[in-house]
Amino acid sequence: MSSNSGIQIPSRLPLLLTHEGVLLPGSTMRISVETARNMHLVKNRLLKGTSLKSTIIGVIPNTRDPEHDTEDLPPLHSIGTAGLAVQVVGSNWPKPHYTLLITGLCRFRVAQLLKEGPFPMAEVEQLDKLEQYTSPKEISEAAGPEGELGELSQRFYQAAVQLVGMLDMSVPVVAKLRRLLDSLPRETLPDVLVSMIRTSNKEKLQVLDAVSLEERFKKTLPLLTRQIEGLKLLQKTRKLRPDDDKRVLAVRKGGVLPGRQFSLDEEGDDEDGDDTAVLERKVKGANMPEPALRVCLKELKRLKKMPQSMPEYALTRNYLDLMVELPWSKSTTDCLDIHAARVLLDNDHYAMEKLKRRVLEYLAVRQLKSTLKGPILCFVGPPGVGKTSVGRSIARTLGREFHRIALGGVCDQSDIRGHRRTYVGSMPGRIINGLKTVGVNNPVFLLDEVDKLGKSLQGDPASALLEVLDPEQNHSFTDHYLNVAFDLSQVLFIATANTTATIPPALLDRMEVLQVQGYTQEEKVEIAHRHLISHQLEQHGLTPQQLQIPQDTTQDIISKYTREAGVRSLERKIGAICRAVAVKVAEGHKVTKSEAAPAESAPQGAEHGEEKRGRRGEEPDGVSTDMAAPPEMPIVIDHIALKDILGPHIFEMEVSERLTLPGVAVGLAWTPLGGEIMFVEASRMEGEGQLTLTGQLGDVMKESAHLAMSWLRSNAKTYQLTNMVGGSDPLEGTDIHLHFPAGAVTKDGPSAGVTMVTVLASLFSGRLVRSDVAMTGEITLRGLVLPVGGIKDKVLAAHRAGVKRVIIPKRNEKDLEEIPANVRVELDFVTARNLDEVLNAAFDGGFPGISNPLTLPHIASKL
Repeated sequence: MSSNSGIQIPSRLPLLLTHEGVLLPGSTMRISVETARNMHLVKNRLLKGTSLKSTIIGVIPNTRDPEHDTEDLPPLHSIGTAGLAVQVVGSNWPKPHYTLLITGLCRFRVAQLLKEGPFPMAEVEQLDKLEQYTSPKEISEAAGPEGELGELSQRFYQAAVQLVGMLDMSVPVVAKLRRLLDSLPRETLPDVLVSMIRTSNKEKLQVLDAVSLEERFKKTLPLLTRQIEGLKLLQKTRKLRPDDDKRVLAVRKGGVLPGRQFSLDEEGDDEDGDDTAVLERKVKGANMPEPALRVCLKELKRLKKMPQSMPEYALTRNYLDLMVELPWSKSTTDCLDIHAARVLLDNDHYAMEKLKRRVLEYLAVRQLKSTLKGPILCFVGPPGVGKTSVGRSIARTLGREFHRIALGGVCDQSDIRGHRRTYVGSMPGRIINGLKTVGVNNPVFLLDEVDKLGKSLQGDPASALLEVLDPEQNHSFTDHYLNVAFDLSQVLFIATANTTATIPPALLDRMEVLQVQGYTQEEKVEIAHRHLISHQLEQHGLTPQQLQIPQDTTQDIISKYTREAGVRSLERKIGAICRAVAVKVAEGHKVTKSEAAPAESAPQGAEHGEEKRGRRGEEPDGVSTDMAAPPEMPIVIDHIALKDILGPHIFEMEVSERLTLPGVAVGLAWTPLGGEIMFVEASRMEGEGQLTLTGQLGDVMKESAHLAMSWLRSNAKTYQLTNMVGGSDPLEGTDIHLHFPAGAVTKDGPSAGVTMVTVLASLFSGRLVRSDVAMTGEITLRGLVLPVGGIKDKVLAAHRAGVKRVIIPKRNEKDLEEIPANVRVELDFVTARNLDEVLNAAFDGGFPGISNPLTLPHIASKL
């Protein structure tokens, strides 16, 4: 490549055909390689070559778009640029391609095309001298005898200095460009500057075709002048900030030969320097605590010394942006008007008196003490009773921001505490992200479904919540991503759960548990007419003038089509009624007599409905007469229309029908969905005295069955209980089978003990248990009845099922205060201390036994 005549490029060069951009000598550009010819050139020449000569290729601009490329070689531009391939990067997405980083060396002219495939190869004639880049004196020697060329070069140099002078010299890349203007040879300046300023490909192509130095100066000088005038005009018409008015110049990445490369980016180092200053002002204005401020300033100092190409630059920048956006000292002012809060809560939710009272207590204390820490509440109750919606109402009552975090199925502690910044793709946890979203440090956080947290190899998120939900620790909560303490003491945390059984004891101990019980039928009717019906009418585009649902109809929906603790199924049934009416309204009010239209078969009274059905029955078969008149408004849904729309009744009051044989009784059970009634059945047959238990019973229930059997056998003579042949031992020669229906559902717990005793007593005595009695309670071997939990849910379930008498343990009498007054009035409560009282209340006429002959006389103490 070198000779006595100067530095020479190879006489034969492979040609890279490009349609995007023009590579000028002294500049660097990236070229995407996608066509077959160019791909062959990269694979066979650049990737397989081992010498420096193999990295020099010819770049021919202004060729056809590769989308329209054919097998024939397109016409080639006569002048190209010899370039040095500095970097080759390959990728397979979205399709195989290469990206080349090429630095322009000099111009050449295509003398002869030697071959076309697999990539073009041509014999070239070098037009520029490479020595001019390394021998600055030649320009002065060349410009000396040529006065016009020397004058052009001087004018161009002065214009370049003027242009750079309009930039901010404090930016390092601008200062570097200013030094290069003095060190580079004058004849290289046109190519270098034209590659930086905003010019079209056509103008760059004209500069490339300017082989003579004089012509090149003449073509580039107007371009440089145009850029200066545009910058002056922009400065006059725009009011810029003082630190920005020197940095308005649209330039592009460029460079010179290896060893002297530089880049001036339109949105690069200049703007980055300004962004860093803006970020520093934001950090100092964020009013963050002193430890967090020290960490931010340290990271900011590292960021200033870090080039943008480093992967850690983006991580540090994202970290600082998050720190600035967090609400370290921003908070909302609480609305402490207790009367307004009570009105708002009553309007949003019916019943839930315990929850409303707790919120009003918090407001009252906040009026007396402004620095009160946010309480940590846990609403526990069956689905559909409004735990999540009441949390949203609390936030609106307090005038705070609301943020919901769904924890169901979360099994990674990083969701709570965040990832450490050493990991790729690290990010903060949901707590810090939520604070960033709401923008204040005292929001209401709803931790939904806290009882459904999982556990995996990534840690236990329930344990990570211990710090969040501890009032003594969350004032300095440390997220792994932030690695500095954040104060969560002003956040009002509300957790929701269906049961406390799956919540770890340590986590449950940190929360104030408020039980949210299921609704009674009267409460559901009130909720439906206050909230659900109006909401469903709005969702389906109907108005109260088009559809009315009387309270009797709502009562039928609740008792015959739904059986739940909440109101979700009730809302779905109301939605089904609205859809049925909407169909008739959307059909243009055209109905046929032969249709059993649900909405139109709902007249004001049942008698009118019978008349309509009678008239339909009189129509001849196959004859259909259209009625042009629209249906009467409003359409009132009665029990006939309800059956047409929702179908046959799903639930029936079947208690009295089931208790037609001895050995059947009704128990009460608690589930996460609310209370349920539970039928217990027993039968006996000849055998060997075995007790069989079926219905997926847990160990505790099996033990209760054995307890009941043992107590009855020990008291068989007292209550005159016999086996199948009249013997005094009920189990002698007899097998007992005890069954709990709904065998697919797992059952466990001690509260079915009294029910098992009653069932077996009924079986052994041959007497029927009262059909309107339900019971619950744990038993002991001495015949005592011990207290159980879930009394309110169980009593409400009994009330829904039509039970009239409920037997509960004496020590659960205090729990009756939580039951609504209207339910207490309609039920007869029997509080039992022992099984004698249970049996007397469960059978008509009582269950008398023979007085115990072993009763000892009273002996007075002589001590």
